Amino acid sequence: MAEYTGVFYGSRVIVWDVDEAREIWSMGFYGKPLGIYKPKSPDFETPLLLDLLEALYLYDRGVLKIVYRDGEAIGREELLRHCRRNYVNFDDKYLVYKDLRDKGFVVLSGLKFGVDFAVYRKGPGLEHAPYLVDVMKPDSSMSGDDIIRAGRLATTVRKRFVIAVPNLDTGEVRYLIFRWWRP
Repeated sequence: MAEYTGVFYGSRVIVWDVDEAREIWSMGFYGKPLGIYKPKSPDFETPLLLDLLEALYLYDRGVLKIVYRDGEAIGREELLRHCRRNYVNFDDKYLVYKDLRDKGFVVLSGLKFGVDFAVYRKGPGLEHAPYLVDVMKPDSSMSGDDIIRAGRLATTVRKRFVIAVPNLDTGEVRYLIFRWWRP
């Protein structure tokens, strides 16, 4: 597989080469073309902005080489340190992100919904995200109010609410999908 180059900028990675940007985006809706809110096709003429989760995933797959602005390559451990500084519970979120991507889902930020990820079967522009995924540690808890709040949000935007529980020791992720019903 081709190796593309991204430049590290604090909490993001930018792929400046427009042809490379288009190819990466086309691999599974990775990143956001600069200045384009909802890209519908890879015919954009702008660099690609990658989140650190996406950048590390593409790095791990051998698709993306990441460098500093001076051109010095960044190794995985160094990149991981940057990721951990920029994300709370990065390792947990990355394990879930990787698991979902490896299963063929398109995974984007769920920030506008108040969750970690919005997850698509096909991709944005082709469908609305059917799932909202929140990552929780195995020893954390949710109150009844939290569950009701999540359920009301998910049903209002016509999505399924999912709690992802990663196990960093085994590398496995358990998913709890809520189905709302009326008695």
